[in-house]
Amino acid sequence: MEQNNQIENRQPCFCKVIGNTTYVVHVHFSETTKVTLEEKIKRLIREEEQENYWYNRENTLKQ
Repeated sequence: MEQNNQIENRQPCFCKVIGNTTYVVHVHFSETTKVTLEEKIKRLIREEEQENYWYNRENTLKQ
């Protein structure tokens, strides 16, 4: 149990308050990943752009 507490204390975390709820988010990164952080962020941006494109297209067609 003590080892788990030591690992949790080394992990970065942040708190986010939404309404009356406080969320504590612990962050961890894979040490064996083959994808860089930059590649991952770019992929997330591309996916979000695609979602927005299709959402906007559907709403335009409905009008």
